[in-house]
Amino acid sequence: MNKKLIIPSPKSEQELLTRADQLAGKTINNIALSLDLIVPENQNHHKGWTGNLAELFLGATASNRSEPDFQKIGVELKTIPMTKHGIPKESTYVCTLNLTETAGASWHTSSVYKKLKRVLWLPIESNPAIPLKDRRFGSAILWSPDKNQEKILKNDWEEIMELVSTGDLDMISSSLGTYLQIRPKAANARSLGKSFSREGRATTTLPRGFYLRTSFTKTLFESEG
Repeated sequence: MNKKLIIPSPKSEQELLTRADQLAGKTINNIALSLDLIVPENQNHHKGWTGNLAELFLGATASNRSEPDFQKIGVELKTIPMTKHGIPKESTYVCTLNLTETAGASWHTSSVYKKLKRVLWLPIESNPAIPLKDRRFGSAILWSPDKNQEKILKNDWEEIMELVSTGDLDMISSSLGTYLQIRPKAANARSLGKSFSREGRATTTLPRGFYLRTSFTKTLFESEG
């Protein structure tokens, strides 16, 4: 995406919410035109375009770094495609799983915790019957996990990281975890990342990422209904 405008980063959560309210009910084309951008016909060759559009409009600053998108106020942006029935269409990417930095890792210093400590959830229509440019943004939710949600997220993270630290990568599958799951995160099967075997030897494996299950994100919007 060619960023023709630079939107100042919000200085408070209230300012961020005010901007998010300006998105609610607007089409992707409405917002693109306000930023002097052209909406692609589809996202087959423009994966993440809509999320980048929302980041630009709202003033996100972190790009692909492991910090929250709105660094000054510590808020992460998660755009979430919704079906015509208002249900999350797919699992939500959180961050990559670093397979080589497990020594001394803890939940409160993890990238997962930093990304999920405070989140602005922004729903977007994802009905294939509606052209991309005509799909609308929904009402955003500013959220932090409650004690029970964080406990389950922490348990999921610790279970996964225990297997990573012992080199038991073959035991990690998408079925592991109640809220968090691990899925491949690569353009294709030839993209390999560094890891360690059970014996501690350096090896390579398919990169993986942490994702939130749709069964979890669905509950966040139900509680707001």
